[in-house]
Formats: sequence, structure tokens, C-alpha cells
Amino acid sequence: MRINEIFYSLQGEGRFTGHPAVFIRLSGCNLTCPFCDTSHQEGREMTAEEILEEIKGYPSRHVVITGGEPGLQLTGEFVDRLHEEGYFVQVETNGTTEIPLNVDWITCSPKTHDVIPARVDEIKLLFMNDGHDESRARHYEAIPATCRSLQPCDHSIAEPAPASCRRRNAATLTACIEFIKAHPSWTLSLQTHKLLDIR
Repeated sequence: MRINEIFYSLQGEGRFTGHPAVFIRLSGCNLTCPFCDTSHQEGREMTAEEILEEIKGYPSRHVVITGGEPGLQLTGEFVDRLHEEGYFVQVETNGTTEIPLNVDWITCSPKTHDVIPARVDEIKLLFMNDGHDESRARHYEAIPATCRSLQPCDHSIAEPAPASCRRRNAATLTACIEFIKAHPSWTLSLQTHKLLDIR
């Protein structure tokens, strides 16, 4: 597999916010999103055994496989090897590719209306504050999931001017909170790793 980076931190988003986890970021994605805050194109080829050797020094047995889009490379065989070593395997996907069914937890952060994985445990939807959030939320409420959260979009990628960006982010957060209060099947997901200034 082509690996962009491996690092150890706290999960910053979604259902497992605050949990210590080993992050395995795979290179490459099949989408180009203007708000993407991840540099994932670079990478090095690593075998399953090389990856396991690198992660075994970290104390957490929670692995988050992310990207880019991990579904472009991830195999059920690699997930089996992680399970053999006692890892709980979470995958973060944009929903456009199949994900091996032996993954323990699938977090889908959809960017298109089509969600392909046969199973989704968590829907983590960006709240854009663009007038279309309600229709997007309605669409993804039809997909069975254990939990679903809205994450206010961080507009700092597309809007580099600090003052205007802060105002837009504040307005998006306020609108997201009000939306969730009116639609209690959703919960709030914040990018706490950014708030804490950690990886």
C-alpha cells in the first residue's frame, strides 16, 4: 500500500472523539474538494508487515485508516492482519468506494449523494451553511447508521483572509447548532484536534 503518513494522536472527530488512536493515512483520493485540509498525495510503498512493525510501538489498539480515500487501497486481508494483532479498525471514507466488511467501524463523510459501502456505522456530514444543508441531511438520514453527526465546515482553506474566515466559520457553527437543535437525530462533531492544535 502507498502510505502518506503514520502517526499517533487523539481522534479529533465523530463518535470516537478523544480516543487515542494510531492513524494510517493512505495516499490518494478520487475526489477534489475545495475545502479539503489534508495533504495526502505523497507517500511511500509499504508492506503489511512494515506497517505493523511501525505501529506496534504505540500503546493504543485503535487504528484509524484514513486518507485521501482509503477504499482505493484497503484490503480485507490487511484488516485481518490488524485483527490478528488485536487492533480495532476504524475506516474514514468519503463513501464512493467499497470498504471491506471485516472493518469494525466505518465512518462515512460523504461528499456526493451516492454512498456505496454496504454498511455504514457513522455518517459524519459537513455542514456548509449554504442553503442546502437540510436537503443533504434528509438524504443521508435514509442511510442506516448507528450515529450521525454534522460537522461545521472549516472555510479557512477556501477563504485565506483570517477575519472573513473567522466570521464565516462562526456563522456556520451557529447555524449548525441551531439546525441540530431543530433536528435532534443529528449530533455535533467539532474538529477538536484543530481546537487543541494537535495532529
